[in-house]
Formats: sequence, structure tokens, C-alpha cells
Amino acid sequence: MTVVDRYLYPRVDPSRIGNLILWPISLLMVIHRSLILGVNGHRTDDFTPVYNAALAFLNQRPVYNENYATVDPHYLYPPSGTLLMSPLAILDPDTARWTFIGVSAVVLIGCAYLLCRLFGLDHRSWVFPAVVFFFYSTETVAHTLIFTNFNGFVLLGMVAFLILMLKRQDLWAGVFIGLTLSVKPILGVLLLLVLMNRQWKILITAVGIPLLLNAAAWPLSNDPMDFVKRTVPYLGESRDYYNSSITGMGQYFGMGDWLTLLLRIAFVAMAVFGLWFLYRYYRRSDELLWLTTSSGILLGTFFLVSSLGQGYYSMLLFPMLMTVLRPGSAVRNWPAWLGVYGCMTFDVWVSKEWEPFGRYLEYGKVTWGWSLLMIAVFCSLLFRYLDMRRADVLGIDSVSPSKPPVTA
Repeated sequence: MTVVDRYLYPRVDPSRIGNLILWPISLLMVIHRSLILGVNGHRTDDFTPVYNAALAFLNQRPVYNENYATVDPHYLYPPSGTLLMSPLAILDPDTARWTFIGVSAVVLIGCAYLLCRLFGLDHRSWVFPAVVFFFYSTETVAHTLIFTNFNGFVLLGMVAFLILMLKRQDLWAGVFIGLTLSVKPILGVLLLLVLMNRQWKILITAVGIPLLLNAAAWPLSNDPMDFVKRTVPYLGESRDYYNSSITGMGQYFGMGDWLTLLLRIAFVAMAVFGLWFLYRYYRRSDELLWLTTSSGILLGTFFLVSSLGQGYYSMLLFPMLMTVLRPGSAVRNWPAWLGVYGCMTFDVWVSKEWEPFGRYLEYGKVTWGWSLLMIAVFCSLLFRYLDMRRADVLGIDSVSPSKPPVTA
């Protein structure tokens, strides 16, 4: 290399190229999704019912008095969630909403960092901006910010729970999942993993915190029994709008009840096999892979078979998707990522030229995405089981130490 070549071809560390490309794009996506799309809002507004409930709570007015016959977003948090959300009403509505969007955006970046740390990567790795880019390119993150929903905080609680559970800091793990359960009990299915791993102390705070917060909020609420009498029955009903669960799609497309029930049973059966196989062959040799994949199976199946599954719940599958960086991952196959596209794409498939076809794709993409992802994970694990049976090694435990993620 000549003296001139040093100036014409400046040397750049190859490990920095990913960061140089991904960070500017990722940060601009964060700004666009939060500052522009988030502040612009949408006809679907999850924040106003929460703000109005918080304001009513602070002023000792009824909270659970909505008309559930409408298709507008409803306030569905328990009294414990109302208590935690009540500080929002100290601010005026616009300031409260913008503050909530800003904090949510920071929380989601924090979740990306914590996921990288969970898989042995630090902030200097190109994977960190890549994860941020992936987060903010999805429908689940975009609509969480646009609709101004609580989901980002649920993801933070989930990731913190997984990290602390692996570190055996059981009481603190229970604190984080307990706080999310106090507002949205969607992570309740993960307590099955606590039972499977016999980390009983987690249950003390995971169950205790919602109980204590409800006990504190109950006498402060104007109508706490209406949550039990009116809201809880509504939560158990399946609706045919904004509902990507199997029952929701069944009602919307007019499927027979027998077919809806058969599909729900099939996905539960696949989940049972996947959980058993992961517990039997991965829990001791690679606890991280066991925990993150099992959490994804539990949540993905819950989204499908419960009475209500909404597309932006998909962000809770991020920990399972991160396993693609780890040997033994069940999502190292193209059908799984076709399913990820379905349940996380921000693309709109409505077509003016082929209206029925586009409508079916648009309204069903989240359901088929979750379904394909769960089927791909099931088949990946099933084929391993069949290969092991053919080799007659089913009775042999894996003793290999956990392998590190790919170098990044």
C-alpha cells in the first residue's frame, strides 16, 4: 500500500461496519415511530380509556362503567392496574400521552439491550442495533406506540423476569412479573415455567404483589366489584373484531364450532409436546434455550387458544426469536420466519383490485403467523425427537455445556 492509498482507502474495522450502517437507520426509525406516528395517533386509542380511568380513580368516580357493546377500546385493567396507572392523571392528557410514548420508546430500546445481554452480547455488538431495527420495523412495536399501549412495559417485565430467574434471584424475578400481572395478566402462563423449574420463591412476590396492590386499591376505588361483575365476564368472551385468536377468526369467518375447538386442542397438544421435549432434553444442558423457547411456546399458544389475541402481543415472542443466535434453536428454519412475518409485519395487505383476497390476508395474517410459527417450532422439535428415537438415544441425557452465541 502506497502513502496515497492510505488516504484513498482508509482502514475501517470490519466489526464496526454493522454499527455504522444499523445505528443511524435504527435511531431514525425510533424517532419516526414514536415522535411522528406515535404522537399522530390513530383512530384506535388505547391510552384515553386508561387516562380517563386514572382520572376517575383519583376523583373517586366509577371506573368500570363502560358500554362493552361498542367496538371502541375499553378499560380492562384490574384495580391494582388502576392504582399503578393513576399518576398519569396528574398531568394533562396530551402531556401524559406524550410522556407515556417517550418512556415506552426508551423502555423498548432497554428491552433490546437486555435481550442482547441475556444472550451474552454487549452494546458494542452489531446485534444490538440490529435488534432495535427489528423491533421498530414490526407492527407490534409500531402499534404499541401509535395506540399508546402498555405492552412495552410488559416486555420489560418479561425480559427482567427471565434474566433474574436464570440468575436465581427469585424474589426479584417475582417482583417484575408481579408488577406486569397487576396491570395485564398476560404473562401469567409463564408461572408454569417457575413450577417446572421448582423456583418456588418467585411465586411469593409474583402472586403477592398483585394481591397487595389490589388490596390497597380496593378501598380507594369507587366501584371495585363492577370489575368482578362486569369486566371479568367480558374478558372471558370472544369477539369477532380486533381479535386474532382462533375463536376470534372463527367467529369472523364463520367457522364451525367443532373446527375451532379442534384447532385449539391441536395447538395445545403441540405445545404440551414442545414443553415436555424442551424440559426433558434442554433444561439442564442449556437453561437459557429451554426458558426462552418454552416461554415463546406458552405465549404463542395462549394467544391462539385464548378468547382474545391481539397482534401487538407478538412482541412477547422476541426472547424466543433471539434464540436464532444460539445452537439448538427451534426457529432456525424458514417456515418459522415466514410465521414471524405474518404476525409482526407492518405491511398492509388490503387490495383494491383483489378485495376479498386482500381482506382475508390482512385480517388473518397475525393468526396464520402465530400458527405457522408454533407449527414450525413443534415440527423442529418433533423431528429431533424422531431422529433420536431412530438412533435409540432417547434415554440419554445431554451433558454438553451451554454453547455461546455466534460471535458478533
